[in-house]
Amino acid sequence: RYPIGAELVEGGVSFRVWAPDHRSVEVVLDNGKRHSLLSEDGGYWSATVVGIGEGARYSFALSEHDGLLPDPCSRFQPNGVAGPSVVISPGDFQWSDAGWEGPGREAVYYELHVGTFTAQGTYAAAAGKLEWLRDLGVSVIELMPLNSWAGTFGWGYDGVLLFAPTANYGEPDDLRRFVDRAHALGLGVILDVVYNHFGPGEICPRFAQDFYSRRPPNEWGKSMNFDGPNSAPVREFFCTNAAYWIDEFHFDGLRIDATQALLDDSPKHIIVEIGEAARAAAGRRAILLVSENE
Repeated sequence: RYPIGAELVEGGVSFRVWAPDHRSVEVVLDNGKRHSLLSEDGGYWSATVVGIGEGARYSFALSEHDGLLPDPCSRFQPNGVAGPSVVISPGDFQWSDAGWEGPGREAVYYELHVGTFTAQGTYAAAAGKLEWLRDLGVSVIELMPLNSWAGTFGWGYDGVLLFAPTANYGEPDDLRRFVDRAHALGLGVILDVVYNHFGPGEICPRFAQDFYSRRPPNEWGKSMNFDGPNSAPVREFFCTNAAYWIDEFHFDGLRIDATQALLDDSPKHIIVEIGEAARAAAGRRAILLVSENE
């Protein structure tokens, strides 16, 4: 379904990763077994490992790096950003929002930080207060960034693994239940995403230094490479991420953080391409795209 990441296929799991800086890439399972990935054009590596399925834990071993690394497109990191990644089967979740068409253009937004919204600080606990938000007059909830970051506490703006909703708040299906329940109550849910820098403990540049631009750093760190050499896989990574949240979690849109730091002189600006990917993933549903820009 996606050009990168780990996905269930007939009889096993397909792995694909962009690692142009390395002479070899292996996927290492939690039982210690190693499987070599095959080199593809453009610095990609891929392989299908048979006999494993949902819940399998894995890491990558790179020729130019000591130790093991998680998947840059990991869908779940139960042991933190430095731990193994977990194969997730998003299609198993039973959604009840088939009739949901998306929020209207006129909306009352409520910016919500899952970790501090309730005493428990979980997706499940937050879902239990959705009726209160509806009765308050809210029509769209904006969840602050959920991408996995280093450490236990954080606002989410220093993301390390952008496809993995932080395990600090629960499991991916807990987040799906939150969105599904919101839709049942007539509430839209959009997600705050940060595409202008990686946080401490960054993983992606260990696979490919060309994730970073040769431009000067922005206010928060090294700029992303949206228009330099080898920028096509970087653009693909972020556009895939935008589509992923809309597709697999049924989010009703994205609030894109600090778009003034997304520097791009391409004929089609990266924000346009991200928007197109998100809308394509939404299908018939209406989504809201918010560009935060100073």
